[in-house]
Amino acid sequence: QVQLVESGGGLVQAGDSLRLSCVASGRTVSDYNMGWFRQAPGKEREFVAANDWTGRTSVYAESVRGRFTITRDDIENTLYLQMNSLTPEDTGTYYCAAGASYASERSGEYDYWGQGTQVTVSS
Repeated sequence: QVQLVESGGGLVQAGDSLRLSCVASGRTVSDYNMGWFRQAPGKEREFVAANDWTGRTSVYAESVRGRFTITRDDIENTLYLQMNSLTPEDTGTYYCAAGASYASERSGEYDYWGQGTQVTVSS
């Protein structure tokens, strides 16, 4: 079992940047392929980014490619999502996930989830 705790969300203006963190406990992040997803109220959970257990292979949703970067730090046991040039369409609750068999875009592939951190981007 691995426990995941997200942080770093907040209220920002369009064009601003945020860095989200997901701290893992119980296991190390190098044990898992991991990803970031987001969800607005009443909406389906949406893929954002993922990378494999080495952190060297990354996949991004088309809507965030070139603006967001997913990384991990094995020493800090943390997965990060650097978000630049934020827009109101990026608003939602952001979740990190672990346990997919690859760097998957499908939420159903992941076994473990954090509680989420809220990101709100104003115009």
